[in-house]
Amino acid sequence: MSERRARIGMIVGMLGAASLTLVGCDSGGGSRESIRAVGSSTVYPFAKQTAESFARSNPEYNSPLIEQTGTGGGMQLFCSGVGADTPDMANASRRMKLSEFDKCQANNVKDIIELQVGLDGIAFASAIGGIQLNLSPKTVYEALAARPYGEEQTAQTWADVDPSLPDEPILVYGPPSTSGTRDALKELVLEAGCDTNPAMKALKESDEDEHQKICTEVRSDGAYSDQGEQDNLIVQKIEANPRTIGVFGFSYLDENSDKVQGLPMNGVDPTYDNIASFDYPGARPLYVYVKKAHMRAIPGLDLYLQEWVKNWTKDGPLAKIGLVASPSEEMSLNERRVNELLTMTREDLTGEAPAEAPAEAALQEN
Repeated sequence: MSERRARIGMIVGMLGAASLTLVGCDSGGGSRESIRAVGSSTVYPFAKQTAESFARSNPEYNSPLIEQTGTGGGMQLFCSGVGADTPDMANASRRMKLSEFDKCQANNVKDIIELQVGLDGIAFASAIGGIQLNLSPKTVYEALAARPYGEEQTAQTWADVDPSLPDEPILVYGPPSTSGTRDALKELVLEAGCDTNPAMKALKESDEDEHQKICTEVRSDGAYSDQGEQDNLIVQKIEANPRTIGVFGFSYLDENSDKVQGLPMNGVDPTYDNIASFDYPGARPLYVYVKKAHMRAIPGLDLYLQEWVKNWTKDGPLAKIGLVASPSEEMSLNERRVNELLTMTREDLTGEAPAEAPAEAALQEN
């Protein structure tokens, strides 16, 4: 009898282990009843608005939990693994990095759905009636770089950078290093400004790491002041000091148009139309990343993605709070990604897919 009990106990134990393995692979634990998203402070208001819309449309489900961790911090949490103790989604104000994708893969986050939810612009702004600057990537780089073109940073005023600019101290409030807005500032503005110098452009070919340091490291002497993941705090800071400027997403400029004014870049104002057409140099896509492994396990996750599709149109609710709609072809592709749960590949990030293949051919359907 004892031998029989031992065998039964062993079988039950094996079945239990198999069940746990299936739960872990298929659903990531399945013990959480609310959708959880982490990441970008820029995407946060759009994700929050979509969550509220989801809750109204689907009262039988819990409202999604949206956390502001910054894009970098969000990606770290997202790529830490699958399971109820990890987020289902990461909101990002820049595209996932190849290193982050590889970390996800190493931690068994194998199937990732990438959605471009809209566009945004890196806005430079001052208080209404405050300092007026006609900026360019070159002037911003020379004002904010730790070592402009590899030389000592000596500029104290905007006039030191460009005599046509005001003789006012350089003081810029902006996002921290964990922010996708900071990453986009580096790529779209600082690096672009740095590469106006032929020697720097050549350095990119010969020593990419040194080029990155020289072109994207921001000065730490107080001229650039990191304000954390709180874009509203930047608005308050520049409103309190009209001689300063702030850097944040276009949606915060749009939301606070009674307090702050956008500053032109290359003579182009940060407006909805200029961002939609990419005429504004700081225009950028915004993203949401989703674990396909969590789709069946987390109640309402599929419907929450559908809510994004309903809300991200040009005349939709998100446009009313500052999201710039993606081009129609891009919207259609991303709607298909939601409907068919198409996942991204490493080649999507490296650009190694065959040139003749259509954009969606690099996606894999599982």
